[in-house]
Amino acid sequence: MDKIRVEREGPVTWIRLARPEVLNAIDAQMHDELEAAFNAYSADPDQWICVVTGEGRAFCAGSDLKSVVANGHRDYPAHGYAGLIERFDCDKPIIAAVNGLALGGGFEVALACDLIIAAQGASFGLPEPLVGAVALGGGVHRLARQIGLKKAMGMILAARRVSAEEGERLGFVTEVVPDGELEAATRRWVDAILKGAPLSIRASKQAVMRGLDETGIEAAMANQGSYPAFAAWRQSEDAHEGALAFAEKRSPVWKGR
Repeated sequence: MDKIRVEREGPVTWIRLARPEVLNAIDAQMHDELEAAFNAYSADPDQWICVVTGEGRAFCAGSDLKSVVANGHRDYPAHGYAGLIERFDCDKPIIAAVNGLALGGGFEVALACDLIIAAQGASFGLPEPLVGAVALGGGVHRLARQIGLKKAMGMILAARRVSAEEGERLGFVTEVVPDGELEAATRRWVDAILKGAPLSIRASKQAVMRGLDETGIEAAMANQGSYPAFAAWRQSEDAHEGALAFAEKRSPVWKGR
C-alpha cells in the first residue's frame, strides 16, 4: 500500500488515507488500494470494526482531478468509488473519523460510513456542480435520505459547504469533538461498540439498512427473521454467551461466532 496505511489493533482495522500533500484526493491507485483494504476487512472474521480517517489537514478532498485530466477516467473498482460507496453487503460497522475537509467524493465516503465523528474544524460539501460534475457516488442519494429533501437540496444545488457543528444539527454527523481529540473520541466509540456481541452488531446494522428498504415498519419486523445476519446471530455461540454471562453476573467473552 503506497497511498493508504492499514493498521490492525486487535479486532479493529484502521484505514488512513495517506496523500496529505493533495488533501488525500483519490487517484486510480488509491481506489484500488482502498478496494483491497475494505475487501480484507469484510472477509476477516477477526476484524469487527473499521475506522477510516485522513492524514494531514483533510479527511479527503474527493477525486484527484489533475490525475483524471492527465490519465483519463477509469472505471471504479468492484465496490464503487473508494472501494466503499457500493459496498452494500458489509454488515460490519465502519466509522469515519473526519479530521478536516470532506468534500465531493470524500464526503460521499463519509456518508457511506455508519458513524461520522468529526473534529470541530471539519467541513463537508458536494461541490461537484462547480466543476461541471455531479455527485453520483451516492452523495445526492445518501444525503437526501439522511437529512431530508429540502436541507439536502440546499447543500447539493448551491454546492454549499457546512461546518461540523451544522452537520451535527442536520443529522449526518454523529458527534463533534474539539480539534486534537478526534482519535481519542473515535476510540471511545470503538470501545463502546466492542462491548456488544459482534454478530448482534452486524444483525442490528443489517436490520436497520434492509428495514429502510421495506414498505414500512410492519414489513420490516415481519421480514427481519429472513435477513442473513439476523439468522447468523440467532444461531451463534455469542447469543448463548450473552445470556449465560448475564445469569452468572460476569462480563461476556465474545468470539464473533
